[in-house]
Amino acid sequence: MKGVVFGFGGIAQQSHLPAIRGLAAEGAAIEVVAAVDPRFAGTTIEGIPVVGDASDLEGLDRIDFIDICTPTSTHVELVLWGLEHGCHVLCEKPVALDVAEARRISDAARQARRVVFPCHQHRFNPAWLQVRRWLEEGAIGRWHLAEFQVYRPHADAGSAGPGVPWRGQGNTSLGGVLLDHGTHLLYLLMDVAGPPATVQAWTARLRHTDYDVEDTAQVLLDFGGRAGTLFLTWAGASRENRIRFIGEAGELEWRGGELRLETGARHEHLDFTAALDKKAYAGWFQALFREFLTAIEQQDGAAHLADLSRVAEVLSLAYRSAQSGQRLAFGSSA
Repeated sequence: MKGVVFGFGGIAQQSHLPAIRGLAAEGAAIEVVAAVDPRFAGTTIEGIPVVGDASDLEGLDRIDFIDICTPTSTHVELVLWGLEHGCHVLCEKPVALDVAEARRISDAARQARRVVFPCHQHRFNPAWLQVRRWLEEGAIGRWHLAEFQVYRPHADAGSAGPGVPWRGQGNTSLGGVLLDHGTHLLYLLMDVAGPPATVQAWTARLRHTDYDVEDTAQVLLDFGGRAGTLFLTWAGASRENRIRFIGEAGELEWRGGELRLETGARHEHLDFTAALDKKAYAGWFQALFREFLTAIEQQDGAAHLADLSRVAEVLSLAYRSAQSGQRLAFGSSA
C-alpha cells in the first residue's frame, strides 16, 4: 500500500507519519512515498519527497491511498480527487459538513469501490476506551445525562506564525470551535448513544473578534430519555477537558488526565495523564490506520461512510439551529 500525504504540517509529521511507520515496523505493507504541500515543495522531509501540487505526482508508479491533512475547505475536493484516481482515502475531520456533501462522497466511493475513512482518532484514546468499558459493563446503570466540555484560550495555531490561525478564518476552516472540537465529541457521543432525535445549538464570538467564526458553542442533543450537552470555547482562561456521564447508579467523570467512577458500591480513580500526552497521539493514529487497512482488505467501507455522514448531518443541524434558534430533527436535512 503506497500512500501520499496531502498537507505535511504538524499533524501529518507528528502523528500520521509515525503511525504509518509504526505499522510498517510491525510488518504491515504500507508506506508513504510522497507528500503534497506547496509550502515545502522541492524538499525532502523525514525521508519523504514533497511536491507542490497533485499534478506533480504523475511520475509515481502507483498510489493506493491518500491521507488528507489539509484545512477543512479542501477536504471534499481532495476526497473526490482521490476517488477519481482510484485511491482509498483517509481524511482529517470533518470530512463533510452537510448531508449533500456526505452523499456526494458516498456515491463516489461506491462507484469507485474505494474506502473513505474519517480521521476519528479519539475513538482510540485510552481514557475514552476506559469510559466506554465502564458504560458497556453498566457500571453506573443506565445513563441519562452526558456532559462534554472543552475550554481553550484560543484556536490551535498549528505550524503557522503570528496572526489569526487558519482555524479562525472562515474561508479555510468553514467553521469555528463547533467544527474543530465538536466533531470529535459528536462521534464519541453517538458511539454510545446513537444519532440524536433532535439538535439545538447556540454559537457566539465572545473573545476573539479577529476571528470570523464562532469561538464558543453550546449544543443540546436529545436522544429520547437521554440528553447530551456540549460546551466548547476558545474563550477560556486555560486548557481544560471534561466529560461526565450520570446514570441511575452513579456517575463517571473524565477531567484532565484523571478518570473517576463513583457509585454506591464502587469508587475508582485512574490516572491517564501520561497516556494523554501529545507524544502518545501517534499510538491512537496507529490503531486508526490499522482499522483503515482492515476496511480496505475486507472491501467494507459502508460503516465509515455512515459514520462521516452522521457527523456531517449533526454539524449541519447545529449550525442551522444556531442561526434559526429552533430545535431541529435529525433526518430533516435528507
